[in-house]
Amino acid sequence: MSFNVGIGIDRGKLRLILPRSLRVSSRYISTGLVDTPENYKRVQVVAWSIENDLRGGKCDIDSYKTAFRPTINTLQMVVNLVELWQQYAEFKQSQVAATTYRKHYQVKWYNHIKALPSHDLSDAVAIRNHIVKTKTPDTAKRLLTYLSACCRWAMKSELVLSNPFDGMASDIKVPKSAKAIDPFSRLERDSIIEAFSVHPYHHYYTNFVSFLFLTGCRPGEAVALRWDRVSSDCSVITFDTSYDSQFDVWTDTKTHRSRKFPCNQVLREILLNIRPSSYSSTSLVFPRPNGKPINMSKFTRNIWKGTSKYKGVVRTPLVERYRCPYNTRHTYITMALEAGVPVALLAKWVGNSPEVIMKHYAGTLVSMDSPVT
Repeated sequence: MSFNVGIGIDRGKLRLILPRSLRVSSRYISTGLVDTPENYKRVQVVAWSIENDLRGGKCDIDSYKTAFRPTINTLQMVVNLVELWQQYAEFKQSQVAATTYRKHYQVKWYNHIKALPSHDLSDAVAIRNHIVKTKTPDTAKRLLTYLSACCRWAMKSELVLSNPFDGMASDIKVPKSAKAIDPFSRLERDSIIEAFSVHPYHHYYTNFVSFLFLTGCRPGEAVALRWDRVSSDCSVITFDTSYDSQFDVWTDTKTHRSRKFPCNQVLREILLNIRPSSYSSTSLVFPRPNGKPINMSKFTRNIWKGTSKYKGVVRTPLVERYRCPYNTRHTYITMALEAGVPVALLAKWVGNSPEVIMKHYAGTLVSMDSPVT
């Protein structure tokens, strides 16, 4: 009878191969260890131990199946939630957009996790209670969802034995929020453009603001637009890039797809009037006066909204209530629907799905009094 115990590799992990002469349900014992020289030596010692027991006629195979399971001490090495999140974020980096990685994984959720009163996984219930008590229902639900995803990944990566946050997010009920789509009226739109055009300091941005209203593009897409993405007769624009001023990152569009937008006569004349006689492939259509990309955060804070020291352009009584520059997109989409633009076609123009258009914008039509022109 053969007592030789072999060592094989299955999907990059080492496993023991028992002799054929043994009458067992499975000849394989998974170790869970990656195939490295150090791990191979560890598995070899166990293989020799099994062979010695077989020769002595007293081998308990089941006891060897648990030989490679992580111990409680192993778990104690990775209970720090901040460290676990940093490893998870590194894993996700290649799978998400650069802006998403920096905004959500390196800053937003990392800061939420770092500020928790405990970073020990054994305090998961207390962590959950603290989150529910100190965060809005929406933030609490999303934070617990991220924590659960992190621990689920850690389990698969053999960093922890369990996911203590599993199912916690589902217990939180988020109340339906008020309607987020709040477009400007046509009168408000025209008043804003006029206010920029006559402003003693900020009239430079009139064409930029008009472009936002006339295309419904995302502000980051307008900031990133270059002249080589505008057709020679200024009749078609190709949106394929976006700029995030907060992190100084150039990315593709939110949907990761380029799209073409047809210019009406008003928009075409604006582009023809501002197009320089000569430009390079890197020339921005709407640069700042110094030639650099517009910083949307500063534009919104210092020019659009204003501060206690400097009054912004968009304020009452010019508008009924304050709305941020992103609402120029809501305004265009809503007015285009009012004008009878087919939903499927409009979705292609603005980089949304028809379902999103109908879900978020159809309910605003009754509040509008004029179609887009």
